[in-house]
Amino acid sequence: MHEKERHRIILSAIQEKPVVTVPELVELTSSSEATIRRDIAALHVQKRLRRLRGGAEAISPPQFVGIAGRTFSVNETMHAAQKRAIARSAVDLCRDGEPIIINGGTTTFQMVHFLTNSRMPIFTNSFPIAEHLLKHSRNTVMLSGGTIYREQNIILSPFENDVTRNFYARRMFMGAQGLGPLGLMEGDPLLIQAEQKLIDQADELVVLVDSSKFRQRSSLILCALSRIATVITDEGVEDRDAKMLESAGVTLLIAPVGRGQAEESSLPA
Repeated sequence: MHEKERHRIILSAIQEKPVVTVPELVELTSSSEATIRRDIAALHVQKRLRRLRGGAEAISPPQFVGIAGRTFSVNETMHAAQKRAIARSAVDLCRDGEPIIINGGTTTFQMVHFLTNSRMPIFTNSFPIAEHLLKHSRNTVMLSGGTIYREQNIILSPFENDVTRNFYARRMFMGAQGLGPLGLMEGDPLLIQAEQKLIDQADELVVLVDSSKFRQRSSLILCALSRIATVITDEGVEDRDAKMLESAGVTLLIAPVGRGQAEESSLPA
């Protein structure tokens, strides 16, 4: 990863919480500890962050408290090839005329590139997904109402009387913070509340997660495995995780990463 890209990720990460550790930044950037420490030192000299023992913090932390989890700009740089391949396989399940829900996220966002020639009603709580579909497709797009959380590029509402309850979908496509034996996991109560309303509006739930999500856990359960119809992931999924899904009656689809890379050059921006 180029130095400028690492710096962008580091500066974005320190806006999420008071302190970000060196190991966390190593994971985000797939770089060595020595490289991250040099980056922190350079950004400290430039007065773009404050260097701490074992990590870094923002010089002027934001006053607005958003929802828990990494920002959209950080997440979209991680496992990018896998996410694109997973999204391509997800769109293969869609049929013209069938209404779908696309939950906000960096993996689900990749679906927009493969929906340019489709014509279907699409409900989303993601401002960038809606914007891209409006500009580059003929799909009918409906947005949920609520507050736009800038860091995650998602629209959430705590109220029951929003437009969500008026939309029916054949399938809902969504990602998650983690996936394990207890089900889908998320890290923020407001996300849980909003996403459970969306799930209730769809016949089938299709989960898009790269294989790293099977190793991540959270304190909040969004839904049980029994509610999930299909999981789409990459070739890195372990046998034990595949067996876990099979035992729960969940269909597992493996997205070949090479397919997404081969098609990337022909996709619109």
